[in-house]
Amino acid sequence: MKKTILSLSIIALILTSCSKEADPYLVKNQNIGLLTDSTQVKDLKTIFSKDSIINPIAGDEFTGTLNTIEIYEKGGKHLLSLTPKQALDSTATISSIKFKDPRFKTEKGITSNSTFGDIKAKYTITKIQNSFKSASVFVKESEAFFLIDKSELPAEFRFDMQKTIEVANIPETAKIKHFMLGW
Repeated sequence: MKKTILSLSIIALILTSCSKEADPYLVKNQNIGLLTDSTQVKDLKTIFSKDSIINPIAGDEFTGTLNTIEIYEKGGKHLLSLTPKQALDSTATISSIKFKDPRFKTEKGITSNSTFGDIKAKYTITKIQNSFKSASVFVKESEAFFLIDKSELPAEFRFDMQKTIEVANIPETAKIKHFMLGW
């Protein structure tokens, strides 16, 4: 009797764990749905079989630039922009991901529609990097980072790339311009 109950419990556990499908929009440190930090470019056709993939054009080998792979839903909605570690190499893994669709969210619920105040409330901000058009916000608990357009910042920070941007310098209502993940 005990063996039967134990066997049924194990079978039930296996069936329930197998039926859980990965959330294709949940952004974790090592994966987004079926896309992982070890996924090769050649595997994208399988992972995004229901979507449209726009690959870099062959013949750009001499430019020395990394070519971005764009992922669109069949209906035309832009989902992701993927940058491989090596240009035009089907065995290369993905270096960075730019999330274009607001359905993508971190484990703490941050999306491209979130604000700086949302990030500050849910994450520990470790660094803010000043660049030409944006401020990059890095957090302790995630490999994700968030770009805030400089037009959202006070005027004194908009044109000076040397000026240090602190947490207090970014308004809580500042919208996320881009939401990215680096591997």
